[in-house]
Amino acid sequence: MKIAVLGGGNGGFAAAADFTEAGHEVRLWRTSAEEAARQAPSITLKDSRGQRSTTPTLITADLAEAIAGAALILAPAPATTHAALAPRLAPLLEDGQVVFLTPGTLGTVILARALHAHRPGARVAFAETGTLPWLARKHGPDLVAITVRAKRLPVGVFPLAMADHALAVIGTAFPGVIEPCGDALSGALMNAGPIIHPPLITMNAGPLEHFPKWDIHKEGTQPSIRRVTDSLDAERMAVRAALGYGAPHFPLADHYAKEGPEWCYGRGSHDRLTDSGDWRENIVLTEHRYMLEDTRLGLSLIIDVGVAAGVATPLARAFLAIGSAICAEDFLPSRTLAACGLPYDATARSKVLRHGF
Repeated sequence: MKIAVLGGGNGGFAAAADFTEAGHEVRLWRTSAEEAARQAPSITLKDSRGQRSTTPTLITADLAEAIAGAALILAPAPATTHAALAPRLAPLLEDGQVVFLTPGTLGTVILARALHAHRPGARVAFAETGTLPWLARKHGPDLVAITVRAKRLPVGVFPLAMADHALAVIGTAFPGVIEPCGDALSGALMNAGPIIHPPLITMNAGPLEHFPKWDIHKEGTQPSIRRVTDSLDAERMAVRAALGYGAPHFPLADHYAKEGPEWCYGRGSHDRLTDSGDWRENIVLTEHRYMLEDTRLGLSLIIDVGVAAGVATPLARAFLAIGSAICAEDFLPSRTLAACGLPYDATARSKVLRHGF
């Protein structure tokens, strides 16, 4: 299958290497000509099976060249890039293509709205899942280390009417991993980033700013913080339930549990993550995606959808307020239903989510 991977970060490299090794025709899009020129033709992949070289079909800074004829367009870039990507991508998309955001924070609807403005009636499916399919970090300009691969990926599709097509295409790239969870809003409310990262960065703000590097998942994940994370996750799941989305809600507690249902990355993934040492890193609170993506965008979306659903989200509001104070910016209006183009009226919103704009 022809797959375009957008972006050269941790997720982009992991995707390009894994898909290439699986036998797909992979085009990796780098966001600038300078990045593409510096990029070696091969990506070294390191995981539990050792280290080996993978060579994508194409590495290019030309977005049109990257996505032309691709059945699947995978965009693992942060949600902070969606607004800029949408108008660039819209004129280039072809009917039948599937755009997969990993995760999306309702970016599916932002991209689809831009496509509709450019070409009403286009038959392109957009999908998003709850987490990046890989726990990965780049160890160099051409080397990516994958610690864990996802075992379960809940996926929501926009418009829902194209779900069968979208899930079939995505399932070809991720065999045996995809779990349909309904429409795009359901998929957005599976996003684990706004649940795990805001407590970890704000409740560890002191050591993050004091030490050159700090592992928020190891020393930073203590019982009191875990209790707060579970309570924040309960707000997310209450919003899902109020909107009529059924289980499984993929509670984050399953990520840490030794028994019971497996979470997205499977049993023992938290220990493998902390044992790797790759997440002992420097996090600048005012600049990192944990703040600008997961806190600013992710929590503002949960809060706004909670208002529409009639569900209180006090912890989400608290962490958003703390993030706003740290960054001296009001995060509350950052990503709302209205900003994405979705109605607050439940009947009208359901119609758009099912059939598109």
